[in-house]
Amino acid sequence: MKVVLATLNAKFIHASLALRYLRSQVEADFPDTSLLEFTIHDVPMNIVSKIYQEKPDVIGFSCYIWNIEQTVPVLDMLRKVLPNAFIVLGGPEVSYDTRYWMERLPVVDCIAQGEGEATFYQILQSCSESKQQPRLADVRDVRGIYYRSMEGSIHSTFPSDKIAALDAIPSPYETHLEELRNRIVYFEASRGCPFRCQFCLSSIEEGVRYFSLDRIKRDLRRLIDFGVKQIKFVDRTFNINKEYAMEIFKFLIGYHKNTTFHFEITADIMRPEVLEFLAAEAPPDLFRFEIGVQSTNDLSNHAVKRHQNFEKLARTVSIIRDSKKIVQHLDLIAGLPHEDYHSFRKTFNDVFALQPDELQLGFLKMLRGTGMRHQAKQYGYQYMEHAPYEILGNDVLSYSDMIRLKRLEDILEKFWNDHKMDHTVTYLVDQIYSSPFDFFQAFGDFWEANGWQRLGHQYEDLFSRLLEFLKHAKQLADAESNRAEENLVNLNLSVVSGLMQLDYVMHANHRPRHIPWEPMTSRQEQYQRASHVSKQLQNMKDERIGDPSLYATEHVLKHAWVGLLPFDVKQWLEHKRIVLISNQQHFVVLYPFDKQGQKIWTVVF
Repeated sequence: MKVVLATLNAKFIHASLALRYLRSQVEADFPDTSLLEFTIHDVPMNIVSKIYQEKPDVIGFSCYIWNIEQTVPVLDMLRKVLPNAFIVLGGPEVSYDTRYWMERLPVVDCIAQGEGEATFYQILQSCSESKQQPRLADVRDVRGIYYRSMEGSIHSTFPSDKIAALDAIPSPYETHLEELRNRIVYFEASRGCPFRCQFCLSSIEEGVRYFSLDRIKRDLRRLIDFGVKQIKFVDRTFNINKEYAMEIFKFLIGYHKNTTFHFEITADIMRPEVLEFLAAEAPPDLFRFEIGVQSTNDLSNHAVKRHQNFEKLARTVSIIRDSKKIVQHLDLIAGLPHEDYHSFRKTFNDVFALQPDELQLGFLKMLRGTGMRHQAKQYGYQYMEHAPYEILGNDVLSYSDMIRLKRLEDILEKFWNDHKMDHTVTYLVDQIYSSPFDFFQAFGDFWEANGWQRLGHQYEDLFSRLLEFLKHAKQLADAESNRAEENLVNLNLSVVSGLMQLDYVMHANHRPRHIPWEPMTSRQEQYQRASHVSKQLQNMKDERIGDPSLYATEHVLKHAWVGLLPFDVKQWLEHKRIVLISNQQHFVVLYPFDKQGQKIWTVVF
């Protein structure tokens, strides 16, 4: 019997964990099982063609919020070209409101609810035992499914039990490792979540179950030895069990090779001894922590049954940040109950002040099966009828507010999370605008008003558009000086341009030919600057520079950027202070002669 397991990933680089669990569960008894991964951007006809060529008897699709609507047309075509195949769906998106999906998708024969390993195996047994075509298999005795009878009526069976001993599930990473080359690998150390956040599907399942540490270490060692570059743990709260988490942290610190690891943690329950250990022992950038803050509004958190001590969370984030060892990604959700636009402004500023490496602004989604969806009318929610079920507004947050927050999110991604303009944005949010929220929001509104959201952009365009926005903002502030922010009225655009140059040249991997938004420097002036800098470098005693003789004028012209900035660069880089200067201070960035070298900056008078 030919079995095809398929899904549509968000990106090619993602490797489906669910399909690999299912294959490892069934392939011993059903060896003719193929795993086919596509993306949501693939043409449906091409997906159908690939599956059709396998001539499957059973087709299993893993369905999620991000792929269900793209999967539907694929299913419709598959039924037409493979009329006798048994089509079964599984995954979180179809595990709730399952009758709705059976009614909406008459081409589907069966939907497995919840954990699928044992259920899918039993379905294949029923199909293999059928004396007729697989589609006519009798699956009435399989627990935890909805199925369609021969007459077309929809039935459900008694729910299946949760798998008590997770080690009983065959490892998905014992074979087929070649599929994982140059891809992100998803990894599971536990199932379940102890918390009851009403917007999250994990709140539905009670209790937390763990794979044994021996199993975890064995699988991790195998993946690391193979050369996997990134492993993402999908545990909803990785650090809920301190001893268990510490054992895995210690193992990975001692046996990571060239692999990095991503964890979702709950920061306000992180124990001090764990933080101290990570600060002392973790190599830089080995670990990446995703921390869901969501909101700092206590009333909102209470409404969604989310218990959070923001003071403890902030302390954890600060300790991790100051250690400079672990990348932190903090999450916010706009649209929670009782959180209006002004309250969310406070939430955003509270969390931005923690200086995370990345701050992601998401929007509440009414996931099927969650308590939040059941309470939608209570809070006046309007939301998309189909996945991703994102809200359009509620009783305190209008659709107009949502649109504005979308603009802010876009600017946040382009100008902060990308970290290509940190010096400039830090100056603007700390010293010019009343708050980070106000800067990102005002810039987002300006971006929209100019129609830039409909246009593509090059990296250099980000600088010129920011400068255009600030010129406009200053003009408005000058015209309304009695109502405008004082710092914006006094904004020195030459300082901003200097900081932008700093970002541009420090981010570049080789010497830029010119600064795109500044007038071109003549060849003669470039040569004069290079000659002056060359003489100064050869008289400097700086171990970072190495052999001064390497920096003849011609070498400086080729491998160094020399700029005249209106402020003391050292004061800014070391203390984040803008100190204007009148004398000629050359800011010099020395680019490496080869790929192994490092950029070096210095100041020459």
